[in-house]
Amino acid sequence: MNTILLQPTDVLFFRDGRPMTGSLAGHGAAWPLPHVVNSAFHMALHRGFPITTADVNGHKTRYGDHVHRIVRHKQPVDAERHRRFGSLITAGPFPVRVDAQDRPQQWLLPRPADLQDASLTPALLPAAGDWRDTGSLSTPLKHAVASRLPPAKESAAKTWLSRSAFQAYLEDRASSLDGEAWSDSDVFDAEAYVGIGIDPDRQTQDGQRIYSAHYLRLKDTLNWRLGSLAWCAKDEDERLLRQLLGQQPSIVVGGQQRICTARRIEAAPREALPLGRTSFNLCPRSGKARVKWVLLSPSIWPEILDTDATGQPLRDRHGNPIQSHPGGWLPNWVDAKTGRVLLKARTTRRREGRQLVGDGTPLSADLVAALVPKPLVVTGWNLGDPLSTQADEREAGACSTHLAVPAGAVYYFEADSTEAAAALANALNWHGTTAGTEIRNRRSTLLGEKGYGLGVCGTWETFW
Repeated sequence: MNTILLQPTDVLFFRDGRPMTGSLAGHGAAWPLPHVVNSAFHMALHRGFPITTADVNGHKTRYGDHVHRIVRHKQPVDAERHRRFGSLITAGPFPVRVDAQDRPQQWLLPRPADLQDASLTPALLPAAGDWRDTGSLSTPLKHAVASRLPPAKESAAKTWLSRSAFQAYLEDRASSLDGEAWSDSDVFDAEAYVGIGIDPDRQTQDGQRIYSAHYLRLKDTLNWRLGSLAWCAKDEDERLLRQLLGQQPSIVVGGQQRICTARRIEAAPREALPLGRTSFNLCPRSGKARVKWVLLSPSIWPEILDTDATGQPLRDRHGNPIQSHPGGWLPNWVDAKTGRVLLKARTTRRREGRQLVGDGTPLSADLVAALVPKPLVVTGWNLGDPLSTQADEREAGACSTHLAVPAGAVYYFEADSTEAAAALANALNWHGTTAGTEIRNRRSTLLGEKGYGLGVCGTWETFW
């Protein structure tokens, strides 16, 4: 496992999908999403270890071209498709505070959404009773989430918690938040600049196009860094990744070709991320074991259709009918009608052809409540592939836009037994059954390899 600290040499620009014209200010000072840093490492590997020459569509590629297709006789051959560094997996970035020797002292995680004051005691709790018939809850939820605090215009809770404070929150331990909770303004500043647009055809300034943009600057006086975890499942890719990081390279991160220096340190993931609960007690009132799952990174659960554009039923690769699912805030591995968890407890694995098949039993647990903040817009811009044989792939354009559930969202489950609760926690905790030595579970349907869908489990009580 590679723990990587990124130190910006200047301001950084992490723009969302909103335009930079008119009255909009080019919102580029937000904390970077996981796929941004994953792309930065991926491109750094291609730049550090480029293909020297290749014949693509009859063209000789240049040194360092980012090529993913192999063409024979002017036809792409999928069996020989170039998958260099496709085994790269990342997590983060998270704010990291270092000491004078550049050693990590404090990792910060997004605050859970149920914390609304300056303590680690949840202020938002599922309300007792079944609210499905008397309220306007979305299917398949059972409990509404209520606040035990009086109404207030502003929240005393800060944006980030230290790893130690987050661990105390999961274990229901009282802990002082002095120096353990931080606001965005404590970690970085947003700086506004005015610029002049560039004509893309002539590469000259266009005096009629003036824009403003916000940039993110980490507070160097407090020694903040961008901390990420990265590794490659393929041994050759991992060797090259460590070779690249051993040189403390300069890596382009985010937009406008902004540079960060990368430094690798030896550390296990448990030193950066909190460990989730693995044991639970039965609640005397309900006879159920209560498990809550808190997201450490955003997660994307897309809508799943059961018919195509012509109305014909869709089937999976095994020939089974595909079940529709609304996605959005609801995980794809939760039944949209009943709330039953569709994951299985994997016990053994065997290889059938090229697939790993697990034998396991369904998890006896239900989703009964959820606390989900406003979604994040995940998008990007595709520069196009001039060597592609497909016309639409040669053209530049916007990537698909997804709405992601933000980090800090809380999902509340009820398991039929303590054993089922432990099995559910092993399936949802990022570390699985390990002691925090590796990342096992990424429960986002999309972009899990890029760090989406990391979470940890705790327990919960109802608000009476």
